[in-house]
Amino acid sequence: MEISGSALIGQRSAQHDEHNVMGSSAFRAVNPVTGAPLEPAFMRTSAQDVALACELAAKAFDTYRETPLEQRAAFLERIAACVLNLGDTLVERCMAETGLPRARIEGERARTIGQLKMFADVVRRGEFLGLRIDPAQPQRTPAPRVDLRLRHIGLGPVAVFGASNFPLAFSVAGGDTAAALAAGCPVVAKAHPAHPGTSELVGRAIQQAVHDCALPDGTFSLVFDDSIGAGVALVENPHIKAVGFTGSRTGGVALMQLAARRSEPIPVYAEMSSINPVLLLPHALAARAEAIGQAFAAALTLGTGQFCTNPGLVLAIDGPDLQRFVDSAAAALGTQPATPMLTAGIHGAYLRGIERLRTQPGVEQAGMGADSSGACAHAGRAALFVTRAEVFAQQAALHEEVFGPASLVVRCPDAQTLHAIVERLEGQLTIALHLDDADHALARTLLPTLERRAGRVLVNGFGTGVEVGHAMVHGGPFPATSDGRSTSVGSLAITRFLRPVSYQDLPDALLPETLRAGNPAGLPRSVDGAPA
Repeated sequence: MEISGSALIGQRSAQHDEHNVMGSSAFRAVNPVTGAPLEPAFMRTSAQDVALACELAAKAFDTYRETPLEQRAAFLERIAACVLNLGDTLVERCMAETGLPRARIEGERARTIGQLKMFADVVRRGEFLGLRIDPAQPQRTPAPRVDLRLRHIGLGPVAVFGASNFPLAFSVAGGDTAAALAAGCPVVAKAHPAHPGTSELVGRAIQQAVHDCALPDGTFSLVFDDSIGAGVALVENPHIKAVGFTGSRTGGVALMQLAARRSEPIPVYAEMSSINPVLLLPHALAARAEAIGQAFAAALTLGTGQFCTNPGLVLAIDGPDLQRFVDSAAAALGTQPATPMLTAGIHGAYLRGIERLRTQPGVEQAGMGADSSGACAHAGRAALFVTRAEVFAQQAALHEEVFGPASLVVRCPDAQTLHAIVERLEGQLTIALHLDDADHALARTLLPTLERRAGRVLVNGFGTGVEVGHAMVHGGPFPATSDGRSTSVGSLAITRFLRPVSYQDLPDALLPETLRAGNPAGLPRSVDGAPA
């Protein structure tokens, strides 16, 4: 499949203006290893085409949301098959645009396909519809009870913003798109400008699946822009009813503000900023400080630290055991070569971030990754810093995320101080506890605070590696996400794009099939609050 550089507006490709392709209305992806631009040029999608994509999505909504569940599930599975059928064409383009190794891309493709299939299973089971029936009780006194029936329907067309750090699993056919389509919502996706070729290939796979499953044209569209124009137009368009976003805190907050200023405000589900604290409890440190240090270094440098769950902060009670951890982690980092970061912008922000840490009063540099300057255009070299609890408490800059393989160890004089620091942390995606059995008493006192600060609390591991399942929460209080009640990973993600509708005294013939007498759809329902 060839990459054309064209937006996908429903079932058609937006036409290129040959003059603009050569001029200021075009942009190209850049190979982060070599710094070389990649062909072809991509046109910035015009405001008119963005508006048309949203209009088509609105026209498709009522038809698409009422497609039989089996057809909707088969559509999700067809997307998965079409993505897989892209083969090496997709893998090699994704490698060229991201600098990520083949194994990482193939693993992420498998995750993307797995997410789509998981949501197909969710759709088939029908539990997401939340079907409830309170039958009429005409003889009830002192007043009769009306007949009430409830189901969840899709919110409407959803705008999905592709992520820089997951070109497949959090992008065009990623979790937000899969959850929205599963909920019955058409999607208008905005490709991330760092990997437009990857995005077009995946977009064409979805476009093909829409055609193969005979769904409305506006079920899916894909737009391109390397600035903010198309994104702003999407969020402001009155046909768009929700937004899915994975990216920076600055970008997510800007979208939230845009959505709130609309005449009809809409929800923005933004995953943004998290430093994913790691708490090293005393007995675990005493027993295995060196092993924890080595595992920490591997987690910190995984994906050049460009996962949203890399451990950016370590809290522990000061002493010889903590020093053993620091020495082990620094030694392990010293053997790790600098590896490509996704874009020049991300690399530049990382360099500024570690310089900010390096120059803060009271902060010491404990370790650095191996110097591999010249190996690639935007190499990210790991960095480990150490400070004291009183310094961390006083300097707000030390609480900010540095997106990349950098972390800060905070030496706490006692458990009370460690707990006080956790209380002052912002919302997080993950908080990890490293503990042994003898640490349970301390862990028990910390857990209520950890639950208030994070969406996922884990033990003797690190937040990297987000399992796609039914019990996963990839979310957390602000600024980890814009809505801590939600998750962007796992089957619960579908609930972001649903709302309840109650039907009072509707004749059976007018009710949705899922709520009719006799349960002709055969789906799980509750009657008077009990499973039927």
